[in-house]
Parts: sequence; structure tokens; C-alpha cells
Amino acid sequence: MNDKLKQIVNEQPYPLIFVTISGAHLYGFPSPDSDYDLRGVHILPLKDIIGLKPGRETVDISEVRSDLELDLVTHDIHKFIRLMLKRNGYVLEQLLSPLVIHTTPEHETLKEMSRKCITKYHAHHYLGFSRTQWKLFQKEDPPKVKPLLYVYRVLLTGIHLMQSGEVEANLLNLNQIFKLPYIDELVKLKLTNGEKSKLDNIDIDFHTNEYERLTGLLEKAHEESRLPDNPSVKEELNGFLVQLRLSQG
Repeated sequence: MNDKLKQIVNEQPYPLIFVTISGAHLYGFPSPDSDYDLRGVHILPLKDIIGLKPGRETVDISEVRSDLELDLVTHDIHKFIRLMLKRNGYVLEQLLSPLVIHTTPEHETLKEMSRKCITKYHAHHYLGFSRTQWKLFQKEDPPKVKPLLYVYRVLLTGIHLMQSGEVEANLLNLNQIFKLPYIDELVKLKLTNGEKSKLDNIDIDFHTNEYERLTGLLEKAHEESRLPDNPSVKEELNGFLVQLRLSQG
């Protein structure tokens, strides 16, 4: 599978700093019918930066090749750095994903600098994301397992980040810390029955209470977090970007 993904990456129109796997594969609950969410960073050539005709700041490709369904999104390095500085947990998860399809020395440099981007206000990203997924979960009758897994994944990632300063997006790894007894069963259901797995006999009140409890824990972790209020790496990222652009000629 990696060879097929690498082939697609090699076809991209701009030089790439990195491409990693995100989505269900990163979160620890890919089902057989899950697509591959590839995320990365490209470098626009200098002529596309200084000319009147702008280059593609974002490349977004969705396609199916034989048995492989994928969604590939890459941002130009300037846009990606802006997102890093906006307390966007999603881009940090992409950057630090251990599921690497393509990497470079610049990828390693960005990973090191990303640690100085983490702030206590990343909690708002995870609180907002969990609310969205909870609403999706409530809309279906019977409800689906996928949005519920996303709710728990997002809340546990946020709590762990506030407490440790470390980005961990894999729900199974997180549950080794939090030890929630229902997580393994939910993951098994999705792995077995696929993306559209439904929860026919679910205890809605129980999961509502858990959602509210974990939301409260994330809010408390945010209040008590010793993480900084603001990123401390803006000048370093600016220097990195300037040197990278100049090296493109």
C-alpha cells in the first residue's frame, strides 16, 4: 500500500517537504473501507510567489485508483506556517504524524520548531472540534460509531496535550493512559463493520454523561495548564521560510 501512496505523492506538481497519513489511520481506528487521508506541505517556486499569476496555495486531490480511495491535501509552506501559529491542533497532528509517506530535513526542522507553537489555547481547537462531532453523532438515528469515536479521540487528545504538552492523536495510545473501558469495543465495531457502522443498542445517556465529563476535564486542564499563552517561535519560522524561499532561486 505504501508503494501506491508514494507513487501518488511523486506525481504532485510542487516539491514536497512532507506527506503523512492523517484521519482514521492516524487515529487508530481505520476500517477496511476507510480512505487514506494524506496531508502535507509543498513549496511554491519563486516565480509563483513574486509574479502576478499566483501559484496553488493549496492542492486538493480526491480520487480512486483501483482499490485505493484517497484524499490528498497539501499547503504551501507559507500557509502551513500561518496555520501553525494560529493554534491549530490539526496541522500539528499532520506534521507530527508517525505515519510518514515522504519526508525531508526541512520536515524534521519544522517538527522541532512546532513544539514552541503549542499553547494552552489549543484547547479551544479541541473543544470546538468535539462539539461539532457530538452534533453529528446526535443527528443520526440510530447513531453512527464514527463521530462518537472522533468525539472521544479529540477530547482525549486535547486533555493529554494540556497536561503533557505532547501531541498524541492515536485513540488506542491515549486509552492506555485514560483507560476508558468502552473505547476498545467502539473501535472493534468500526474495524469490523466499516465507516457507516451504526449503534443500534447504545446507551445515549451514558455517552452524553461521558461527553460532558470529558469536556469538563478538558476545560479544567486548559485552566490549569502550564503551557504558554502564545507561540514563541515566530521569528525562527520566519527565518526558516525566508531561507527556504531563497534556496528555490
